[in-house]
Amino acid sequence: MVTTRPTPDAHKLCTPGHRPLRRLGTGLLAGTAASLAIVVAPGTAAAEPASSSSSSSAPAPSAAARTAVDTARAEVGKSYEYGATGPDSYDCSGLTQYAYRAAGIELPHSSRSQSEMGTPVARADLQPGDLVFFYEPVSHVRIYVGDGQMVDAGSEETGVSQRTVDMEGYNFARRIA
Repeated sequence: MVTTRPTPDAHKLCTPGHRPLRRLGTGLLAGTAASLAIVVAPGTAAAEPASSSSSSSAPAPSAAARTAVDTARAEVGKSYEYGATGPDSYDCSGLTQYAYRAAGIELPHSSRSQSEMGTPVARADLQPGDLVFFYEPVSHVRIYVGDGQMVDAGSEETGVSQRTVDMEGYNFARRIA
């Protein structure tokens, strides 16, 4: 059995209307199983493990995605506040909403609602501007900025920061633009 410990910010989930997670205990953190899975295709002797990070430095797939990435990066260093949508502080879905609004695309202020938008993207195919969702049920969102990095508003301790996509709780990603 695999056990995990909650990340320091796990108790500060940012989907409005949901109770904060206080304790995960032991067990497999939902969403982690997908990132640990090794897929063997029928008729093959072996398979490669799923990529643990996407280190693509590919350009954003659209001008809107590039604007969203540039906007999110410009907010690094600002503070986290639950329910905030900018411009001085953000929660996770408030930051992605703000970034895509700058690109002319309206997103709801809810990570779970945002997770139902756009088209699914495999972890190995992440491109700048893709939204990356964490935990099951979805309760956190970050924006992929390329080179294996994401920007998010994670907690009061970290504020808006850039960090690796290889974080506990990865669930799935979606392309908005």
